[in-house]
Amino acid sequence: MRLVFGWFGVLVVLVLAVVGQKLPTRDEGLFQMQIRDKALFHDSSVIPDGAEISGYLFRDTPKRYYFVVEEDNTPLSVTVTPCDAPLEWRLTLQELPEDASGEGSGEPEPLEQQKQQVTASEGTELFTYKGNDVESFVSTSSPSGLYQLEILSTEKDSNFKIYATTTPESDQPYPELPYDPRVDVTALGRTTVTLAWKPTPTGSLMGQPVQYCVVINKEHNFKSLCAAEAKMGMDDVFMAAPKPGRDFSPFDFAHFGFVPSENDFLKDRSLATNRALGGKLSRSYIPKPRISDIRKICIGNKNIFTISDLKPDTQYYFDVFAVNTATNTSTAYVGTFARTKQEAEQKTVELKDGKVADIFIKRKGSKFLRFAPVSSHQRVTLYVHACLDAVQLQVRRDGKLLLSQNVEGVRQFQLRGKPKAKYLIRLRGSRKGASTLKVLASTRQSAKQPFPSLPEDTRIKAFDKLRTCTSVTVAWLGTQERNKYCVYRRQVDEAYGEEQRRREQNQCAGPQSRRKSEKVLCKYFHSANPQKAVTTETVGGLEPGKSYLLDVYAVGHSGHSVKYQSKLVKTRKYC
Repeated sequence: MRLVFGWFGVLVVLVLAVVGQKLPTRDEGLFQMQIRDKALFHDSSVIPDGAEISGYLFRDTPKRYYFVVEEDNTPLSVTVTPCDAPLEWRLTLQELPEDASGEGSGEPEPLEQQKQQVTASEGTELFTYKGNDVESFVSTSSPSGLYQLEILSTEKDSNFKIYATTTPESDQPYPELPYDPRVDVTALGRTTVTLAWKPTPTGSLMGQPVQYCVVINKEHNFKSLCAAEAKMGMDDVFMAAPKPGRDFSPFDFAHFGFVPSENDFLKDRSLATNRALGGKLSRSYIPKPRISDIRKICIGNKNIFTISDLKPDTQYYFDVFAVNTATNTSTAYVGTFARTKQEAEQKTVELKDGKVADIFIKRKGSKFLRFAPVSSHQRVTLYVHACLDAVQLQVRRDGKLLLSQNVEGVRQFQLRGKPKAKYLIRLRGSRKGASTLKVLASTRQSAKQPFPSLPEDTRIKAFDKLRTCTSVTVAWLGTQERNKYCVYRRQVDEAYGEEQRRREQNQCAGPQSRRKSEKVLCKYFHSANPQKAVTTETVGGLEPGKSYLLDVYAVGHSGHSVKYQSKLVKTRKYC
């Protein structure tokens, strides 16, 4: 026995579907796809037995669904799942017309007379509900008759699902929840949360195909999977159309000779979208989907899962849904929420006026420096020497952002001062590896800089024609400022390459880190004309056919040094 059987019962329900519902108005007709010259609709008002259907409501426009129970004492279960908004729904029972059983003369009554018989009474109210919970009407013994399910959304256009069956004991359409349906947070970090829950008996005991889907968002818990999916959906203009999925029609329209093409459906849907926007869409315009701050992850049949890539110190809501992969029906566990841990407090380094601070930053890490001048000041000079790769620099004065940029090599910044001002300096390291820096902040105006000035090009050039078996000649650029330049050499093996040389390019490692035997010479040099600020040096005492790494250090008046880019050279093997 099923909800609707018999040709005459089908005819009655079709009549009710046409009479009970308003004729398509507004955009509703665009989505119900009226079959040409026939009063049949793609979105049928007949509820099938044992299959979940999807529907769509326009705000303040009720929909009515019908089914017939032909025998008394029939078990009955009707479940309605709201998706986008709370729903109002009511289940009523009406008696069938006398000839609805098909036992009459065989001649159906005139159509208008059937309408009067069915609509004369509002029927007996069996169940009403208002809210956004998944709610069911269950009866172990229902009388025969015509059942009407009326659904209304008063808040907004909304999606919903319906499941009705006359065999609830054997159907088991929705995965069953365990005795403890809660989702527990078992581990909590700054960017990760681990969840655990008890398995559904539907999968572990009944052997049905079940997987779990986890939904994460920052707003609230969801009471159904379709509610979460609606939140994840396309922009509101697309939400006006029913979503693809298990929309079910119990009739095969091809059997009656009506075969709507896919192009007709797409054309109607496009027209509906256009009308939803007031007719302002051009045919070539396709609205972009809305980016939703919600994640859905289906993980198979595991009942423990770690979510990563979360934001620190942020509250998240977590829901778990058991999904029957054969029927696509789902059941919601009792969701939970948790706040991720805060970022570890950064230790702030205090800068002293005029003193160089050595700073080390882990890969992709950050470091905070604080500079609070004791005396009143009009200007602060900030020197930053990024010894390896570029770092990101931010400077705030009393919370106001003054400076934000990437720094490579030696840089000098002039900051406008303010009485009793405090400066917070944030340095963010490189993604490639650890960073080392030298930082100096000063309120004193000095003609000489703590770090030596460097040319834009810090390469060392080797002259191939001047290369011998025991010496090489090199050159480098200087500046208008008189600096001391120290040259060092180190023999390396044949396998020494550019990659190893790049890893050793710490510009802050000064001559004091080198062996005395590696020192070639130190000399002072400058030029009033920057175009002629070039100096050369011949490095002798080398062995034939050997590779050497040459380094040049520019040393400032305060003793701080900056290293030029290393140069790999090789003497001639035969002369």
